[in-house]
Amino acid sequence: MVDLFAPPPQESPRSTASEDAPLADRLRPRDLSHVIGQSHLTGPDGAIGRMVAAGKLSSMILWGPPGTGKTSTARLLADAVGLRFVSISAVFSGVADLKKAFAEAEAMALAGRKTLLFVDEIHRFNRAQQDGFLPFVEKGVVTLVGATTENPSFALNAALLSRAQVLILHRLDAAALGELLARAEELTGLRLPLTPPAREALIAAADGDGRFLLNQAEMLFDVSLPAPLDPEALSKFLMRRMAVYDKDRDGHYNLISALHKSLRGSDPQAALYWMARMLTAGEEPLYVLRRLVRFASEDIGLADPQALVQCLAAKDAYEFLGSPEGELAIVQACLYLATAPKSNAAYVAFKESWKAARETGSLMPPSSILNAPTKLMKDIGYGAGYAYDHDAEDGFSGANYWPDDLPPRSFYRPVERGFEREVAKRLDWWDKKRRERREG
Repeated sequence: MVDLFAPPPQESPRSTASEDAPLADRLRPRDLSHVIGQSHLTGPDGAIGRMVAAGKLSSMILWGPPGTGKTSTARLLADAVGLRFVSISAVFSGVADLKKAFAEAEAMALAGRKTLLFVDEIHRFNRAQQDGFLPFVEKGVVTLVGATTENPSFALNAALLSRAQVLILHRLDAAALGELLARAEELTGLRLPLTPPAREALIAAADGDGRFLLNQAEMLFDVSLPAPLDPEALSKFLMRRMAVYDKDRDGHYNLISALHKSLRGSDPQAALYWMARMLTAGEEPLYVLRRLVRFASEDIGLADPQALVQCLAAKDAYEFLGSPEGELAIVQACLYLATAPKSNAAYVAFKESWKAARETGSLMPPSSILNAPTKLMKDIGYGAGYAYDHDAEDGFSGANYWPDDLPPRSFYRPVERGFEREVAKRLDWWDKKRRERREG
């Protein structure tokens, strides 16, 4: 039986961290106003600030990169409105842990003590497990605060999202990280042994992650150095953090979208940056090449027919050379695409022609352009009246190639850019000849 008057085992302690605790724990904010870099949420006009002022929380999902204060914010929310704080991690917890947490929350609710259930890495629970939260959230047994680094649209099911507000925590910028270092120096009474440029390099290396920055700072506080480190010496002392990038999740789609749109916007410098972000983070070069090939057809097409050739040549060169030499061929293809004239006329034609094909069903081609390999087919008119274009004046007969019940349509409309300008001239010439043949 649950003791209604004793805190359950998994209720997290609220005491101040001991002096031998990691620096990141000792620097956890003690009030929502001390949370760094998230004033858009915690300030008076922010969603969290308004809820705390009203004294009532709704269930929410805190979505943000690592080290941005999701856990601290959840703990301070419970303190701010007087809720019992219980924390579980989807990495280490299963169905039994959830059932126990909900049973204790129900018992505590009967005693008039409400519970804030913080679920770290909530996206790691499968869909069925996520459904298990719904009745307890709906009945108000718990106020659910989930934390995730993944896009909730992809990682959480719709039923859970409809019952929780998604709040986005920002990546910590240089100013916020600088303030965090200043707090660390004030707490420890020590000064980081870094030159100003090295201090900036340390902040840049954290890539927006406050926890990582404090862990690196703690290593520097623990050593005695004869002189402050410059950026080069710092890079040898500390291992630089790799950029946050999940190859099969949200980061993956964000960066490929940024690359694609930079190419479409003819910005070769930005395109190179986003491509470098992907490749230096471990993305498969062949995946990048596949996206470049797709771009060559979708956004350039016949405005520059060499675009597709360049991409396929880059693929061959990469497979022939391997890494790192082969990456230069990918760079060349990227630059070619970014600087090529753009046209989506082929892509539009593809979509419109597929749509027309689905809508018109099984209309037969005109009999004049059907082959007649048997006598029966000749007798019923297959091939009758076919005009062989090479025998016609200008090598163009102007015949009708559309089904009898379908008027000619225009799917492909070249733009006045690049080689498609010449293609447009050819189409205009053929259209003119076609009218002349029919009028004649």
